[in-house]
Amino acid sequence: MEVLIKIAQVVLALSSLILVHELGHFFFARLFKIRVDKFYLFFNPWFSLVKFKPKNSHTEYGIGWLPLGGYCKISGMIDESLDKDHLKEEPKPWEFRSKPAWQRFFVMFGGVLFNIILAVILYGVILFTWGEEYIRNGDATYGIHCSPLAQEIGFRNGDRILAFDERIVTDDPLHTLHVDLIRTRPAVVSVLRGADTVRFNFDQSLISQMLHAESLFSLRYPFVVHSVPDTSINVASGLVPGDRIVAVNDISTPAIQDVQELLAQNKEGTVYASIQREEDILLIPLKVNGQGIIMVGVTSPLEYIPVTFKQYSFLGAFPAGIKKAYRTGANYIRELGLIFTPKTKAYKSVGSFIAIGSIFPGSWNWEIFWNITAWLSIMLAILNLLPIPALDGGHIILVIYEMITRRKPSDKFLEYSQIAGMILLIGLMFLAFGNDLYRLFT
Repeated sequence: MEVLIKIAQVVLALSSLILVHELGHFFFARLFKIRVDKFYLFFNPWFSLVKFKPKNSHTEYGIGWLPLGGYCKISGMIDESLDKDHLKEEPKPWEFRSKPAWQRFFVMFGGVLFNIILAVILYGVILFTWGEEYIRNGDATYGIHCSPLAQEIGFRNGDRILAFDERIVTDDPLHTLHVDLIRTRPAVVSVLRGADTVRFNFDQSLISQMLHAESLFSLRYPFVVHSVPDTSINVASGLVPGDRIVAVNDISTPAIQDVQELLAQNKEGTVYASIQREEDILLIPLKVNGQGIIMVGVTSPLEYIPVTFKQYSFLGAFPAGIKKAYRTGANYIRELGLIFTPKTKAYKSVGSFIAIGSIFPGSWNWEIFWNITAWLSIMLAILNLLPIPALDGGHIILVIYEMITRRKPSDKFLEYSQIAGMILLIGLMFLAFGNDLYRLFT
C-alpha cells in the first residue's frame, strides 16, 4: 500500500508541475498570437486517452497514456519532436520562428517563470496554513549527537554548531544543518565544545558519503524518567518520574543516546545507574532486556528544549514564501554545483523517478506533499534553465545570442543542436536510472 501511495504522490506532483510548466509556454505563445498545435498532459505516442479540439481553435488538447510529463507543441518551432515539415514552407505570421527574438524569449522562459510562481504560491499557502515549527540550533543546549560519519568529519558528541565559515547558524533550524553543510561546503566549521570554541577544516571529499547518509546529527537531551509501567522489568527498581540517569556503570551519560549505547552493550544483563533525584545521587541496579532497553517511559525533549513556532498572516505568508523559494533555489543551485564537481562524487546521488518517489512519505500528508511539490517546482525550473539544447535554457541561450549579435542561428543548426541535446539528456537519464538501480540492489 505504501508503494502505491508513493507512486500516486509522484504522479500527481510531477503531472501538476509539468502541466503548469507547459501552461507557461502556452500563455506567452497565445499572448503573442503564436499558434499552439498541441497541449497535452502526459505523452501520447501512437494514441491518446482523451483528445479534443474546440471549435475555431487551432490547438488540440488531450491526455496521453504515458505519465512521464507533457508537452506544448508550438507552431513553427524546432523542438525535441524534430518535426521539420514546416521548414519546407515560408514562415507564417503566426509561427514561433516569425516572431521577434524578445517574444520568443518570453515564450521559452514562460515555463520556468510559472514553476517559480507556483512554488511561491505553494510555500505561501503552506506557511499560512501550517506555519513553521522547528528547534533552533542555538536552543539545542545539550548539543548534537554525532553519527560515525559526523565524527569522521570532525564533530563530537555534545558539540553546539556555531558557524560554517563566517556564517553564523545559531538561528537556523537544527534539522537543516546536515543539508546546509553539504550545500555551503565551508572550508572551516566552528563549534562550541564545552567552554571552548573549536574550529576544524571540512573535508569536501566526504560529501559523497554525506549525500547518502540519513542524518549526521540528532538532538541530544537527558534521559529523564517519565513513567515506570507496571509491566516493566524494573517496576520494583525504585525509579520514579523525574529521575535522571547521569551515569551507567560509572560511565558519564549526559544524554539519552549515551545511556542507550551502554544499555545495548549489556543486553539481558544488569547495569548500575547513577540517578540524579533533585539534589541527591542514587545508585540503582537496573535490568536490561534482550532489546537493550530498561522498559521505562522517557520524558520528551520538548520539556527541556524550546520549539520555535512561526504563524503567518495571509499577507505575511507570501513574502515569506518568496524568501523560502529563493533559499530553496539558491540551495539547489549549490547542489548542482556539487554534481559538476567530480571530487565530491555527488553525481552518484543523481536519481530518477525512483529517487523522487523515495522522498515522499508512505502515508498521505498534505503538508509534506505540498512542501515536496514546491521544492520539485523550483528544481524543475532550475533544471530547465541549464544551457542544454532541447531544454528551455538551450533555447533561451540561442535567443539571447540572436538578440546580442542580431544574427539568427540557421534552422539546420537548431536541428542539430536539438539532436545533440536529446542525446545528452538520454545519457543523463541512463545515469539517473542506473544510480537508482544500483542503490536498490546494493
